[in-house]
Amino acid sequence: MANVSAANITPATDPWVIAILQRRKALLQRLGMAAASALVFSPLIGWDVSVGWVLGYFLIQALDLWTFAPIVSGRAQKLNGARAVLGDILLFSNASYFGSLSIPLWIVGGPMGGVCAAMLLSAGAIYSMINAPRSKRVLVLTVAPQFLYLTSIPFFMAMFGGSTGFVTAAAIAVGVFITYCLSTWQRMNDARTAESAARIEAEQKRIDAVRIMEGRSAFLAAVGHDLRTPISAILTGAAELERGAADNAARGQARLINDAGLMMKALLDDLLDHAKLEAGHMTVDAVDFDLRELLNQTVRLWRAPVRAKGVKFRVEGAATMPSAVRGDPMRLRQVLNNLISNAVKFTQSGAITVRLNGWVEEPGGHAILIEIADTGPGMTAEQVARLFTPFDQTQDGVSARHGGTGLGLSISKQLADLMGGRLTARSRPGEGARFTLALRLQPGEMTAAVTPGLDQESRDAVARVLSNRPAAAVAARALDARPAPAAPVIEPEPQVAETAGDYTDEDEGEDRPMRVLVVDDHDINRRAIQLILQPLGCDIATAADGMAALKICEQTAFDLIFMDVRMPELDGRETTRRIRAGGGPNAFVPIIAVTADTAPEDIAACTAAGMTYFVPKPITPPMLLGAITHVMTMAQDQAADDMETAAA
Repeated sequence: MANVSAANITPATDPWVIAILQRRKALLQRLGMAAASALVFSPLIGWDVSVGWVLGYFLIQALDLWTFAPIVSGRAQKLNGARAVLGDILLFSNASYFGSLSIPLWIVGGPMGGVCAAMLLSAGAIYSMINAPRSKRVLVLTVAPQFLYLTSIPFFMAMFGGSTGFVTAAAIAVGVFITYCLSTWQRMNDARTAESAARIEAEQKRIDAVRIMEGRSAFLAAVGHDLRTPISAILTGAAELERGAADNAARGQARLINDAGLMMKALLDDLLDHAKLEAGHMTVDAVDFDLRELLNQTVRLWRAPVRAKGVKFRVEGAATMPSAVRGDPMRLRQVLNNLISNAVKFTQSGAITVRLNGWVEEPGGHAILIEIADTGPGMTAEQVARLFTPFDQTQDGVSARHGGTGLGLSISKQLADLMGGRLTARSRPGEGARFTLALRLQPGEMTAAVTPGLDQESRDAVARVLSNRPAAAVAARALDARPAPAAPVIEPEPQVAETAGDYTDEDEGEDRPMRVLVVDDHDINRRAIQLILQPLGCDIATAADGMAALKICEQTAFDLIFMDVRMPELDGRETTRRIRAGGGPNAFVPIIAVTADTAPEDIAACTAAGMTYFVPKPITPPMLLGAITHVMTMAQDQAADDMETAAA
């Protein structure tokens, strides 16, 4: 039929459609009420009349279903033409037919039947009022028949000899009831309208909040990426200054610059972690790892700096710890580093104790308790209450008195919650502090339980709390102990480089320097990497973007490529894909990603693109040299395996 069409009015806002859908939801209620009424009144009006009336009512409901089926099914949002007229007729007929049962009740039952009729009509009017939300059209068509039947009550009373006083009272009561029904419908309609407006406003605010959070996350990611560039240069330059310092004064100044750079890096990392947690973007992994080995590594890492302060470092209950468990070792290590760093910061004498306790829980899993106790100055109850509040700079706040942003403990508590655990603190003035991390870890596979080695973040955490052994000195010693250049990976005969340097066939001897390509859109990053690599005697070529890198790689074979990930036009991942797929002289050369994005999914994307390893920004000399040693060792092992295979 051509009388059904879709309008530009959505079911969520068109009052008529909302009322029709509401009536459809109440269909079973209508059928049940009609059947119950016929059954109850059958002794008065007879079974024949009751059964016939119920069958007629069910027939009207079937027509009602067919007529409004396009609306209920969502195929149309409005009825047009004859179907629209039929719909209005059915709405009126539906209510009229239901109220028609009051006529035989009056005629057969007399005044007592009239009482039953009044109750029936009142129920029908209330039902029509409730199931006509927002739509005056549906309300008038469904409640008007009930009101007409109700207005007949005084006439039936007069017909059966009722006194004028009773008839007048009944007429007034009917008028009051009708007025009450209409005013109640209006109040309900106003309430629904206000609720709908509030819901729309709340949804809009939610959308705005999500957009703001996404924008803030994108802003922080961009700012974090850009800030890591100058921090890399600061750390690299400070390490080089300390290595080449002529006297202790110059060396001390270089260490001061390095300490400032490490502090900036730590603050940036905390800010980015806090932003991710607040936005709900931080996730935890579930991998098999060796918990005992992780704790052993962490304790070994902190033993020297703790003892350097003249403080004892104790570990209790290590035997209760399980070996193979399943969880997130990186986040667990981050929490432990934050807690131990906090204890070292506030403990000037006495001892720092790591208490471990673990037991098997049914039906499966391990309950883990890790307590970090110190003999520091302790805290008041008010300070403990605000301990996990970020940026707490109030007068009594711990960070206000002792420095820092107060983000470390806040991040640790949120990470503990994210891992399904809990982090609590207890302290009294003069009695030190106790931080307890409670976790429940699932059993892991012993064969797959691999604990990753100590990351740079863990080492930086130690470096920041060392007062007499700053991280710059560590970096300087790493530079002084640089290994000799690794043997280059065997590559196809390279072409003469035209844009990367003056490489010729004479450079192809075994003693030639290692060739390195540095690709980064920031000049300061390229210079920082060059500064670290120059003392190794490397031949270094640079490219400012992915397209320039591709052009250089077509002409020159390199032993190693450092590739920035975020670059305009052609990013580092796509550049790597093209290098790998091009089959040129650098198709199998190790490519190290240099990136500020260190989330697991970002690292996985780099690996999928063909990158061999990655170095997080900001870059430090130990990190860069460690990455070179790692990939070159891998290349040498692979070459040895290939030679053994060929010999066999």
